[in-house]
Amino acid sequence: MSSSIITIKNKLDSHLGESLTIVAQAGRKKITKRRGVLKETFPAVFVVELDQDQNNFEHVSYSYTDLLTKNIALEFDNEAEA
Repeated sequence: MSSSIITIKNKLDSHLGESLTIVAQAGRKKITKRRGVLKETFPAVFVVELDQDQNNFEHVSYSYTDLLTKNIALEFDNEAEA
């Protein structure tokens, strides 16, 4: 694995249990935003528990390469306030 993927995983490990917004590329000129809580990190993926008020499903998982290739962006609530 790339050291940058390991760095991304370590950063996410420090944010476990925190609220966040996921901004994902959903195709040509389409962007989806989802709110949730970072629940778990695994060696290749991380899991976000979504707000049930806004979404039809409970969990979503993304790989660290999605962050590395900028297919998704994460905005943590505590970083937005700072």
